[in-house]
Amino acid sequence: MADNTILETGNFAVQFGVFVSIMIFVAYLTWRKVSAQKAASTGSADKEIFLAGGGLSWFFVAGAITLTNLSTDQLVGMNGAQMLLLAWWEIAGFIGLMMLAFIFVPIYYRNNCTTVTELLEKRFNGASVRTVISGLFLLGNILIYLPAVIYSGALFMQSLFGITTPIIVIAGIFAVAGAAYAILGGLRAVAVLDTYSGVGILALALVVVFLALQAVGFNLTDGVPSERLSMIGGQDSQIPFHTLFTGMIFIQIFYWSTNQNITQKALAAPTVKEAQKGIIAAAFVRILIVPPIVVIPGVVAYKLYGLVPNDKAYGLLVGNIMPSWTAGIFAAMIAAAVLTTYSAVMNATITLWSVDFHRKFIDKNVNVVRLNQGVGIIAMLISILLVPLYAGAESIIDLIQKLNGLLSMPILSAFAAALLFRNMDARAAVVGLMYGVIAYAFHTFYLYTDQAIWGGTTYYRSIGLDWLHYIDVMVFILFSSIAVSLATNRFLFGNRAVFIFSEEGKKLRVQEKG
Repeated sequence: MADNTILETGNFAVQFGVFVSIMIFVAYLTWRKVSAQKAASTGSADKEIFLAGGGLSWFFVAGAITLTNLSTDQLVGMNGAQMLLLAWWEIAGFIGLMMLAFIFVPIYYRNNCTTVTELLEKRFNGASVRTVISGLFLLGNILIYLPAVIYSGALFMQSLFGITTPIIVIAGIFAVAGAAYAILGGLRAVAVLDTYSGVGILALALVVVFLALQAVGFNLTDGVPSERLSMIGGQDSQIPFHTLFTGMIFIQIFYWSTNQNITQKALAAPTVKEAQKGIIAAAFVRILIVPPIVVIPGVVAYKLYGLVPNDKAYGLLVGNIMPSWTAGIFAAMIAAAVLTTYSAVMNATITLWSVDFHRKFIDKNVNVVRLNQGVGIIAMLISILLVPLYAGAESIIDLIQKLNGLLSMPILSAFAAALLFRNMDARAAVVGLMYGVIAYAFHTFYLYTDQAIWGGTTYYRSIGLDWLHYIDVMVFILFSSIAVSLATNRFLFGNRAVFIFSEEGKKLRVQEKG
């Protein structure tokens, strides 16, 4: 396996100076733009911190959505798998973004939502479901998204530069810088940082793809097993082909349309049409640019070095194919990718706690600026402490997707029940939600493992369900959670749910609009 050489052939001091200069320049551009926009804003402090004063143009909406999602967990994690198949996670995102643009965004704006959970409170007869789902979103952000993104960023820096600085130290530096943007600048600073950084990140990532292909003579096929080049996954792959038509669709709807981390950016536009323009622009970036940058370098790394363990393929490849004079530039762009995602998730975390918990249960008149600072610092410290837990994962992206399943389908079931039915008790939705979390956890972390022993073999094989993938199970979790909610609503709370497309449901919809 080749050694990393990007700094061995360059001057570390010079490249570090380039890195610092670029980061300062991006921070200056962000501060300048944010200051100008704040000066023209007439919104409250709440709206400024949580929704950027409602003044994000489509360009910044698109940038914020794109870079909230695209970070080192994609660049490092997906390329770390060293196969083209994982591009489906990005390609399928187009569907979720279209759902957000044309179905969910009009509903959120019509209901004047700051958090997506506000919609649930307005649709159900009770607020308990809003509180539970906000809590799950907070746990997901703090336990999954925040530590994962700084871990993968720190891992890349180690691989790129061949340094021995402990992962947790590098991750801590990322966390402090990313939290500073969210705490000091609110959503507006996050969106501007995302957009300005995004141009450089996407451009440089495409350069990596070109140089990687050039390094193998634009020939990926020779010496690479067919299963690493195929877009049709086998049953034992990370994405079996049939799952594209089962759980994959619903995963994308959840992530892009009901996830506070993403939707908050769309809610910060002045109008529905402006938000839709930004979402559509993000969707085309998602389907045209993102797929090649997250899988092709990994496959090239396989051809050049063989199987690279521990998600280090991308950093190793970049360290060998990029000219030494680009080290500082590339380090800055990767750092920006980490900061954009981390700060965006941090801002969503602060918003959820402030709006759905603190003001509701503790102090409705709290100083939002001071609260913003306190919540941000606590979330930052927890995310740093959790970084070592991700160091033992065989695949970052596979682990993240499995952990996401604990929340995604149960939460989506509550949104489906809220949008498709009326006369639903919020407590019934909570029962369906908790059933979904428990059922998915039982499947994925017990039945689906080799440690699940029923009569000396795995439970799946003993009943002939060894073909069932965790993405398939998400479909079952979604629909069974909805069924549990409806049954609980009817038999425990005595309410008859009304389907919105029935005659009675159509009358209720007319009354709501009227």
